[in-house]
Amino acid sequence: MRKSIKIKDLNNRIYLIDDIDQFASHINEYHAHGVSIHEENGFFFQIDDFFREKIKKLSTK
Repeated sequence: MRKSIKIKDLNNRIYLIDDIDQFASHINEYHAHGVSIHEENGFFFQIDDFFREKIKKLSTK
């Protein structure tokens, strides 16, 4: 059974990630460098090196 991961967005709202590996894959493919904003289901995340490292640690891959 896969557990969901909770992270806070830019508005300090909690977002539930059902598939951390799929989420990490998207971040690595589309937000691999620099700083950008990722929107998912109305939640906004600032993607930077710190965020990428955090997601990498949570991912099982």
